[in-house]
Parts: sequence; C-alpha cells; structure tokens
Amino acid sequence: MTKRPILIHPDPRLRKLAAPVPDLSDDLRRLAHDMLETMYDAPGIGLAAPQVGANHRLIVLDCVKEKGATPRPLIMFNPAVVAVSDDKTTYEEGCLSIPDQFAEVTRPAAVSVRWIDQNGAEQSEDFDGLWATCVQHEIDHLDGKLFIDYLTPLKRQLITRKMQKLKRDMARV
Repeated sequence: MTKRPILIHPDPRLRKLAAPVPDLSDDLRRLAHDMLETMYDAPGIGLAAPQVGANHRLIVLDCVKEKGATPRPLIMFNPAVVAVSDDKTTYEEGCLSIPDQFAEVTRPAAVSVRWIDQNGAEQSEDFDGLWATCVQHEIDHLDGKLFIDYLTPLKRQLITRKMQKLKRDMARV
C-alpha cells in the first residue's frame, strides 16, 4: 500500500463529476487500499478518489473513533444514496482537501446507501449519525461538491482564500 498526496482546494479535479467504475480491476482495488492508508495517516474518517487525483466513483470511510475499538474500513465503488430520512442533523464538518477548516453542515440524519464492494458484490446499508454525515460528504466529492458549498458565499470565499494562501505557502517550501 502507498500513501497518496491529497489534493488541496481549489483544484479543478475536485470539481469534476467522477466516472462510474465499469468493472473492478486489481489497479482499482490497489487504489482503494492506498486510499485507506492515506485516510488513516491523514488522519481522517473518509476519502474520495477525486481527492487523490483519481476520477473514479470510489470512496473509503471508517468512522470508528473510540480508542481501542475495532476499525471498520468500508470500500465503496459506485456508491449511491437510495433513501434519506426526513430528519436532519448538523455536524461540524472538515475535509482533508480543506485542511484545518471546519463548519456546521446540515444533512439528512439517516441514509440508505447501495454500492459495490471490492469483491464485486452489491451491498446496501442504512447509516445514521456520523456515518450518515461522512458517507454523504464523500459521495458529494464524487459529484464535484465540497462541504463549503453548503455555506454562505462569504464563508465559502473566506475559506477558499485561506486555501489559496496555504497552497502558495506550500509551494515556497
């Protein structure tokens, strides 16, 4: 497994619609495992393929955060939300592509998601709490949407300016 560099906003690759995965290859499975390693190292609880420069409908997540708890890594190819709850919940979200920036985002409190696992089998599961927020956040990435798109234009612009400055500072090092 290999850690991959994470793209920082603004980057046009983060705004592209990710291509569906027609069939699983060893390269795509390797990408998924690289993404898990990258996510855990960051550290984060979710990562979408566009964030590492790969234009595939692929996300990984693991929202188990309790010390000593068994990790539950999920690899989802072509994930899709198939149902949402009427109830909403608000979480303070962050993003590995928008480091050190956080904002409250309101989303459906529970979702049903269908996807293909790394063995090519169709899976579906109902998620709530942090898992529901995370899976929606990562699927948004596949549609070229970032959590800052839920914010007011002014807040979004302020965060984007901070990221532009961060990228300039990183380029100087």
